[in-house]
Amino acid sequence: MAAARAPARWHKNISAKIAAIPMITTALVVFIGGTAWTVLYSFTSSKLLPKEKFVGLAQYDRLWSSSKWLISIENLAIYGFFSLIFSLLIGFVLAALLDQKIRFEDTFRTILLYPFALSFIVTGLAWQWILNPDFGIQHVVRSMGFENFDFDPLYNPDIVIYGILIAGLWQGTGLIMCLMLAGLRGIDEDIWKAAKIDGIPMWKTYIFIVIPMMRGIFITAIVLIASGIIKVYDLVVAQTGGGPGIASEVPAKYVYDSMFLSQNLGQGFAASTMMLVTVAIIVVPWAYLEFGGKRRG
Repeated sequence: MAAARAPARWHKNISAKIAAIPMITTALVVFIGGTAWTVLYSFTSSKLLPKEKFVGLAQYDRLWSSSKWLISIENLAIYGFFSLIFSLLIGFVLAALLDQKIRFEDTFRTILLYPFALSFIVTGLAWQWILNPDFGIQHVVRSMGFENFDFDPLYNPDIVIYGILIAGLWQGTGLIMCLMLAGLRGIDEDIWKAAKIDGIPMWKTYIFIVIPMMRGIFITAIVLIASGIIKVYDLVVAQTGGGPGIASEVPAKYVYDSMFLSQNLGQGFAASTMMLVTVAIIVVPWAYLEFGGKRRG
């Protein structure tokens, strides 16, 4: 009986399965194949062109001995931590304010979301001008009489990564706000009424009732933010070019410089592999706990 039903299940939605073949082939060949090829050649001495001369872990030893790579990892950790925290916090607060059905909500929502429509290069160049001490925020404030005001993060190697963070938050927070607002609009009005009748303060309603109900929205937002953190490159190139010196280097720029400027494919592949391993260390345990736990339940 089960054997008779098996062919029927196989032929179900056969058109959709056939239509998915190009996508599956592309994923297997381009993504998985490309990833395997990159990892394999990270163990070679490839320079301008790939070559099959294996050198073991020599590229990784060189990578972790490079001060430029270590600085880029430190910058990514700082940028990632604060970007994740502030994007979620600011996005949720803005969404909660707009959810109060204020006047001109559409206008405010458009203004807040507009930066996301800009490319990272345009955002980086705009904030390079805004943070320039000669004619940016520092110049404007000093012209108002505050002669001792200093605000030049892009020219200070100790805080340059925070100048890049400002531009990143300005561009990406609007999208997170829209996701949060959609989640808040999906909360049943009866929940708000019940919390109000029970005398629960609004901040407790948000923290203990609303936010847990928006778990899916928060997971989606975290995935989007994390993907942007790992790939951060355009903002750095547009704002600082990795400077002052190498103070604002990030892993993605290190990969680009190694492969195209230094013409050292092996070193670029090793750095790319380390970025892949970092993502896997974070994503795989989370996916196992998120989906494996549900199946076991």
